[in-house]
Amino acid sequence: MKKKNILWLYLFLLVTMLDMTFLIEGLNSYRFFSKPLILLSLIGYFYQITRPISWTLLSKSVMGALIFSLIGDILLLWDHLFIYGLGAFFLAHACYIIAFKIAQKTPGRVLGVNFVRLFFFNMPIYISAAFVFYLINPNLGVMKFPVIAYIIVIVSMVTTARERFKRCNSESFWQVFIGALLFFISDGIIAISRFYQDFPESGVLIMGTYATAQLLIVMGIRSHLIRPQ
Repeated sequence: MKKKNILWLYLFLLVTMLDMTFLIEGLNSYRFFSKPLILLSLIGYFYQITRPISWTLLSKSVMGALIFSLIGDILLLWDHLFIYGLGAFFLAHACYIIAFKIAQKTPGRVLGVNFVRLFFFNMPIYISAAFVFYLINPNLGVMKFPVIAYIIVIVSMVTTARERFKRCNSESFWQVFIGALLFFISDGIIAISRFYQDFPESGVLIMGTYATAQLLIVMGIRSHLIRPQ
């Protein structure tokens, strides 16, 4: 890994730690600077590692997901812009779905797929999403339909990541899949803390799982680009 590339990862680690420190200390005004830098550093890193290769649909999809995530991070700094932040992350997940589909062997293959087995493999994800929706549903109000749409897209993102099993190298699969699961967990904590019951540790858990998720997904795509199968 080139030194100039790893500097972006050091920046990512630094600003993530700073953002979580500001969060713990209640210095929310400083987070207007630290939080956007988390994704900006990952965007810088991903741009550097993909620049030597052709600018493919896979690269564009991941970059789109990172940019929409950055926009969502900024919008979520204001409570009254939550719905727009949700929309930005909806688009980010849609981009990740495209990327995960591309970053596997025979992405468009339908024949030979055992949909019953596929359904049971994805069952824990479906049950977790349904349980969170059950908890938050009474308090959603006008947010019900946007939240349902968002749940569908994030569940699709996680199941698409799981679909890559044995369709890419194992390093890429596990990094992307664990990253997708952590993204799912982070969003679940957001939903519970906002629409069901907040708790003191929610902010740290949300940012910790979210930052780790984005890093793992980027590193998983990097593993695929370096050693595709």
